[in-house]
Amino acid sequence: MAVQKQSANQVRRIEELQGYVRTVDHVKKMVAELESNRAANPKVINNICGNIARELSHMRQRALTANLGTLPDVAGQLAIIAGRAGTGLNMKVRALADGVSSMTIQLDQALKSAHEATPEKDKGKKPS
Repeated sequence: MAVQKQSANQVRRIEELQGYVRTVDHVKKMVAELESNRAANPKVINNICGNIARELSHMRQRALTANLGTLPDVAGQLAIIAGRAGTGLNMKVRALADGVSSMTIQLDQALKSAHEATPEKDKGKKPS
């Protein structure tokens, strides 16, 4: 099978998506840390939740301009869940874990389609 060269736009898109994957992995680690610190001081739990909310909010803002489908919506909803007080910690951890896995699946699909996309050489030219 011949190796297909990737266009500059494909390479840029793949690198951008890999940045989102790194962010999601970081959030996943913070959710695991939150889960392992269930019995910790409420101040520690609130700090972890605040960090998760901040990361997801920043990711949402970047993803809105990147045309990533529903990923920004999911990130925004998870940021609200992480920052919300008054809900049970078990429910918060479960919702965050499910949301992170959903974002991981969406990013994997986006990376797969970015790798398989055909390079657009003559995008602006009309066939004669």
